[in-house]
Amino acid sequence: MSKSKNKFSLIATPYAIWSALFIVVPLLIILFFSVTVSTPDGYQFSLQNFTRMFQEQYIAIFLKSLFLAVISTIICLIIGFPIAYIISKMNIKRRNLYIMLFILPMWMNFLLRTYAWIPILGKYGVVNNFLGLFGIEPIQFLYRNGTILLGMVYNFLPFMILPIYTVLSKIDNDLINAAKDLGANDKEVFTKIIFPLSIPGVVSGITMVFMPAVSTFVISKLLGGGKTMLIGNVIEQQFTSINNWNFGSSIAIILMILILISMAFMAKFSGDSIKGGGKLW
Repeated sequence: MSKSKNKFSLIATPYAIWSALFIVVPLLIILFFSVTVSTPDGYQFSLQNFTRMFQEQYIAIFLKSLFLAVISTIICLIIGFPIAYIISKMNIKRRNLYIMLFILPMWMNFLLRTYAWIPILGKYGVVNNFLGLFGIEPIQFLYRNGTILLGMVYNFLPFMILPIYTVLSKIDNDLINAAKDLGANDKEVFTKIIFPLSIPGVVSGITMVFMPAVSTFVISKLLGGGKTMLIGNVIEQQFTSINNWNFGSSIAIILMILILISMAFMAKFSGDSIKGGGKLW
């Protein structure tokens, strides 16, 4: 037992070192900058970076970012669940093909995938050229909240589909057949067996979509044309152009706390749903 434990510790050592260097240390650095301010004498402890976040302009940006992230997550769930369910009911060969089609765009760089929408939705892009064939004047699709939502859904939809599909494909068909033998119709089978058992995948998908959506800055920068400022754009500006690492770090910490709270809430919701699953039938 001691030898196997030592062997496991040895194997885990590189991962522990990697985690310490690239996760723990950067977090500590961000935390340090968030609770300090730069002075001619060096760094001094201060909480003014966090109090600044409560100014009206930043609260408005924060709420807008949260709103767009929630809406994009809901849209991804509405679109992703039926797609994952349909694919899970296909034969294995067709399943693999369709899953590959959803994964394939993810092999391309995130920036390029987002930038590709500009020549598609631009004033003289593919969509407007097509509408021009019917005598319709060019429509301004870009630089709107709807376009940013489109970019979020397009980029993050696979993160919703894959975990839901994984859970749905592992549901034992014997449970469904047993329910039908006991007189359950298709609606009851879905609401009392399939959906409750898919909750872990749904929770995982919501988490995987919401986290990048609430912190994105590339999508709003390209498709929003810099006219729509999200919390991710504020953080990016603080670190790149304004060079105020202290305030940028405090925003990042607040955002991280929000994400951790949402993850804990979703995990608890998932756990409660699984525990209560036996009472649904």
